[in-house]
Amino acid sequence: MSINGNHSTSNGKFKMKKVKDSMHGSGGVLKWKGKFTMLLHVVFVVGISWFFYGLTSWLTSSQNKILLCGDFKNLLFRDFFDSSSHQLHGFSDQGISAKSNIAYDATEDGCRSYCFWSTRTCWWVLIGMMVMSLRISYFRFKTWSKQQFSLPQPQQLQQQQLMQHKLPLQIQSPAKTATKWQKKLLLLFVLAMVVVSIWIFYHFYQDTVFRRKETLSNMCDERARMLQDQFNVGLNHVHALAILVSTFHHGKSPSAMDQKTFEEYTERTAFERPLTSGVAYALKVTHSERESFEKRQGWTIKKMEHGDQTLVQDFDPTKMDPAPIQDEYAPVIFCQRTVAHIVSIDMMSGKEDRDNILRARATGKGVLTSPFKLLKSNHLGVVLTFAVYDRELPLDATAKQRIAATVGYLGASYDLRSLVEKILQQLASKQTIVVNVYDTTNSTAPINMYGTDVIDTGFLHVSSLDFGDPTRKHEMHCRFKIRPPPPWTAILSAGGVLTISLLLSHILHAAINRIVKVEEDCQKMTVLKARAEAADVAKSQFLATVSHEIRTPMNGVLGMLQMLMDTDLDADQLDYARTAHRSGNELISIINEVLDQAKIESGRLELEAVPFDLRVILDNVVSLFSDKSHEKEIELAVYVSNKVPEVVVGDPGRFRQIITNLVGNSVKFTNDKGHIFVSVHLADEMRAPPDMMDEVLRQGLNPLKDGSERNTLSGYPIVDRWRSWANFKQLGGKESLENPELIKLIVTVEDTGEGIPHDAQSRIFTPFMQADSSTSRHYGGTGIGLSISKCLVDLMGGEIGFVSERGVGSTFSFTAPLMRGELDSLDAKWRTHESSFSELKGLRALVIDKRSIRAEVTRYHLQRLGISVDTVFSLQSSFSFVSNVPNTSASAPLSMLLIHREVWEKESVIELHRLLKDAMSKNSTDRVPKLFLLANSMNTSERSELKSSHLVDGIVAKPLRLSVLSECFHEAFANGRKRQLYKAKQPASFGCLLKGKQILVVDDNAVNRKVAEGALKKYGAIVTCVDSGKAAVNKLKAPHNFDACFMDLQMPEMDGFEATRQIRQKENEFNEKLDSGEVSLESFPNMTCWHTPILAMTADVIQATDEECRKCGMDGYVSKPFAEEQLYSAVACHFESR
Repeated sequence: MSINGNHSTSNGKFKMKKVKDSMHGSGGVLKWKGKFTMLLHVVFVVGISWFFYGLTSWLTSSQNKILLCGDFKNLLFRDFFDSSSHQLHGFSDQGISAKSNIAYDATEDGCRSYCFWSTRTCWWVLIGMMVMSLRISYFRFKTWSKQQFSLPQPQQLQQQQLMQHKLPLQIQSPAKTATKWQKKLLLLFVLAMVVVSIWIFYHFYQDTVFRRKETLSNMCDERARMLQDQFNVGLNHVHALAILVSTFHHGKSPSAMDQKTFEEYTERTAFERPLTSGVAYALKVTHSERESFEKRQGWTIKKMEHGDQTLVQDFDPTKMDPAPIQDEYAPVIFCQRTVAHIVSIDMMSGKEDRDNILRARATGKGVLTSPFKLLKSNHLGVVLTFAVYDRELPLDATAKQRIAATVGYLGASYDLRSLVEKILQQLASKQTIVVNVYDTTNSTAPINMYGTDVIDTGFLHVSSLDFGDPTRKHEMHCRFKIRPPPPWTAILSAGGVLTISLLLSHILHAAINRIVKVEEDCQKMTVLKARAEAADVAKSQFLATVSHEIRTPMNGVLGMLQMLMDTDLDADQLDYARTAHRSGNELISIINEVLDQAKIESGRLELEAVPFDLRVILDNVVSLFSDKSHEKEIELAVYVSNKVPEVVVGDPGRFRQIITNLVGNSVKFTNDKGHIFVSVHLADEMRAPPDMMDEVLRQGLNPLKDGSERNTLSGYPIVDRWRSWANFKQLGGKESLENPELIKLIVTVEDTGEGIPHDAQSRIFTPFMQADSSTSRHYGGTGIGLSISKCLVDLMGGEIGFVSERGVGSTFSFTAPLMRGELDSLDAKWRTHESSFSELKGLRALVIDKRSIRAEVTRYHLQRLGISVDTVFSLQSSFSFVSNVPNTSASAPLSMLLIHREVWEKESVIELHRLLKDAMSKNSTDRVPKLFLLANSMNTSERSELKSSHLVDGIVAKPLRLSVLSECFHEAFANGRKRQLYKAKQPASFGCLLKGKQILVVDDNAVNRKVAEGALKKYGAIVTCVDSGKAAVNKLKAPHNFDACFMDLQMPEMDGFEATRQIRQKENEFNEKLDSGEVSLESFPNMTCWHTPILAMTADVIQATDEECRKCGMDGYVSKPFAEEQLYSAVACHFESR
């Protein structure tokens, strides 16, 4: 914030009035606000007093004492936790802590003491809050009184305003100093109440947590015990089955058991083992018994496949490999029907099962495997294995005895998931907790045997499981399925106390905080200002980097295109090269516009005021979009009224940018034929009567007046362009009278595209906004073009508007105030093609087109070449015109006919040829007029067919522009000989200045070196190229033969700045030697001071300014991409001065 020292009288009165209003008017508001605040404090204090008085009365009554002290636990638990009487009794018997005993089991005396101290504490807190509230109210009332009765005098007001800006930065405010102790006291009060609230919450919450943990522990232990019991029942049944196999298979001779008997028995007794998914018996077979065993069984012992076999069809014994040779095998011979696919599989071939078998026969107990996926169910399970002995062993049998007595192994697989789910179904509260069973044999990587990963609900209880195998450890983890409900008792009790405290603290803090708010805002603004400045620097660095990286390759592209245009090209090739060159220049212009965006946003963008030819600009824009218009078969045309001056003064780059954006949008949104028409008129012509308007303006303003389709460029309907500038506030007239040299152009861009939806027209000029969300996906673009165009039009002092109808099209119009210019002031680049027009001046042409506006557009372009034009609207009309040519009194004979493709008829054209020959013979001349076809787009086969038929002398491709017409006409009138036109011819002095000069080009980019070398050699210079700053220092070490040097700035190892410094240092040392006589002047007769011109070449147009280059000793600056003329102009001035 700043205050200006000089104020006008009116401003001073206004500010004084404003201050007085703020002091008196707001004083009344402050007065009533203070009274209202005090009233609120009184009401609050009375309410709190009534609450504590009622609480004290309730606590002192004997009946409520008993309820509070004796039955509080039952009241609390039954109301908030909905627990049974039995659970409450068990919980109270256990006892939580000393504090819980005080809360739940205190005697009547203890309860009386607790109530007394609680009530006393509350009253002291209440009194403290009352005192603080009254002091704050008094302070605010006192402050208002001082402001009310000590109003500043008018003479002191200005000084106080100035001091307001200095106080926050120099001294502390008295109010801020006075509120320090109040803030400290307030903070202590808040902290004390927070501690009290936390204490209340902690005691209630601990009770709730203890009850939930005990409930979870009981439920989890109950499930673990039931799971263990069920598993032991299954284990006993499997053990009994092992004894059965030992008795009836190995104890009988012959065996009383076979696969069928085993299968039927296990099937009938499956109800006794509901948790087993299958039972199988594997026989112990030694290697010496393998052959006889396989013959007896009729199958080969198969090797157990490794890996995760989760599907039954994956176990096909016929596809398994035979078991490898080993000392002992355990092939399955009996199995339950559910696992019949494992018959013949060797259990000893799997590492896990082999270890299981070896432990089972050595211990004589059932052993478990680690969890694995069961077939069919795909659930995790374990295999319980028992060894089968051929005789009864003593209890103290050794492992060696047990191994010797082992004849087989009985195994059963358990589906733990089914087991746990069965247990949970037996419990009514199975839905309240989530159970997980883990194999924790490996404590670092436990295996989840049952259950899924669940969200941590806060409580976890672990119960140990004993499945009979001491080597395997299992645990059951239990959690509540949902998170525990909030402890409402603790929350409400603690929250009530804390809320009351915070409400009062907020009232007090609001009053205190107002005093220091200004200082905090000032600090925030300082930080934001620093951030904004840092962001602006970062933005500038980013734009500089992007600009440099794009400009460097573009320099090679444009330079090579320029060299290509200097070679022998036909008309089409030359046009393509020029279009590409212009497109590259447009890209560079866009990059420059991006760099100028920051200036636009900050309002620092400056417009040029140079003479230019706007007709040339329109030709360039049309050339830029010619390819796209051909692809979409769109008629693209431009027209400039003959009342518009040939030379105007303004900013050609910004003018071209506006038209490019508008035409680009029209091309983007115009599909399937139609047209885009750019027209330029004086704003004064809009107010002229219709008979004073030109043909295009008159027909454009009334496109459907007579119902003829000739009144539009393509025959498609168009919107009323009058409405696009109807809201313009200034449309010429007044400015022209004040300054006769000032003109106002009105430019319209008309298209027959999709149109803009009505609901989107209000935001069409908003940056980065398009008609709808699908526009950028379907058509591309960023939505910034129209916004930039509007900004540029506003900077020029013009206006922009549009009219659009869905399904018809759009018309954009803008005005541009410009100055009239003189033809002599026009730069040479705007007049590079005038020398080639002299051969066409004075010719006469006939345009045959059924659309009058299109014929007028063709007339406009031909008249620019100095050709007089007649128009007819059909081939039949041309017959009579051609027949009457010898009889006309025209000064010039008919030289050419231009026929539009829409009226082309082969038979009629043949007849037209005959009439032309007859007319020329009557006129006693051998020169037959040339015939040209005007076409929007035409493929190669059609072109070849027309040229081979010799019906036309040339095909003019639309959109029309000066270069295309001139090239086509010159080629036709030169009988097919190629002519190189429009090449920029340099004055003879150019070659004289640079001829024979030794110039060094330093650039690390080979393409840029090649471009600079080619451009300088055109002027006769002798060019030497190097690729580094070090090489340049060595080359330019005095004395040397170079006359000048072009130095790139950004190079590896040594940049251009450092190289220039070292070169200048060496030149200074050499000059000192010249002055001291160490070096003879006879060797350098014309040299009094050695200084080689060094000119910077760089794409960094933001940081590498001309001023910075001169600081390090450079003599000039050339930005990339550079043109030939730029290089010449930069270096020629140093040779002219010699």
